[in-house]
Formats: sequence, structure tokens, C-alpha cells
Amino acid sequence: MPLTRQEKEKIVKELSENISKANAVVFADFTGLNVAKTRELRKRLKQAKIGYKVVKKTLIGLALKAAGLKDVAIAHLKGPVSLAFGYDDEVAPAKIVHKFSKSNEALKIVGGILEKRLITPAEVASLASLPAKPELLAKTLSTMNAPISNFVGVLHGNLRKLVYVLSAIKK
Repeated sequence: MPLTRQEKEKIVKELSENISKANAVVFADFTGLNVAKTRELRKRLKQAKIGYKVVKKTLIGLALKAAGLKDVAIAHLKGPVSLAFGYDDEVAPAKIVHKFSKSNEALKIVGGILEKRLITPAEVASLASLPAKPELLAKTLSTMNAPISNFVGVLHGNLRKLVYVLSAIKK
């Protein structure tokens, strides 16, 4: 049954809000993906707190314009398009969809949006190869902490040597 104009407007409004809130969006062609696999993908995305929608490309185009992304055009994408919205982590939707597409050849990444610009499937794949945000923060913190901990180690070593010298003098 076709959607009414009011239903379409509601979908466009909701979709534009999701696109505006999202840090990253991944577009995927799900042609040939059976219902069980689609459910599995939705479950994985939901566990990671990533939104997932299947909407017609014309409505996506209207939602992109409503969200202020007039330069992003998706009319050239082939097949039906699903969207995965990453709200907290820019890398998470790309990682999950890319990993799922490796085990399910029917799902193909066709592009995405990052920093309010359209990205190619190759850029989505390279985004998926990045470490997760908590891992990057941990690496940055350890890099910042390394000089301080090395300095403490050097000072501790000098104190230890002083204790050894005093112990040797005592004997």
C-alpha cells in the first residue's frame, strides 16, 4: 500500500533529524539479503546503539536537503539503500556494516556521509579499518602519559641507586 503524503513528510522529518544528529552515516545496498540476515544486521547495529533505516532514495534525498546537506546527492546510487547512523562513534557503523558485508556478500556498501560530505565505499572501508574511539583515546592518553611515567622511573632509579650506595657504605 503506498504511503500518504503526511506519512512521507513524517519519514523525511525523522530521517533529516537522524542525519543531522549522526556523526557518520553508511549507505548499503541490501539487495539479495534475506530476512534472517537483515534481522541479524539490525541486532548487531542495535547492540552498538546505531540506528538503521531502509527508505526510498527520493525520501533520503529530501531528508538530506532538509538536513542542510544540499551538496550530497545519492541519486546515482544503484539499488535500494539502507542507512546506518552512528551517533556517538564515527567509526562504529562503518566497522559493523563492513564486517557484516564481508561475511554476507549480498550486502554492499555504496557510500556514506562523514563531516557533512559524501564519502565513497573505499573511504568507508578505510574508516572501518580505524580503531574504535575508546581505543584511540587510550592510545593518545598513553602517549601523553609516557614522558611523565619515564621521568618517574628515572627518579625512582636514582633513589634506588642511592639506597644501594648507602647500604654498601653501611656494610
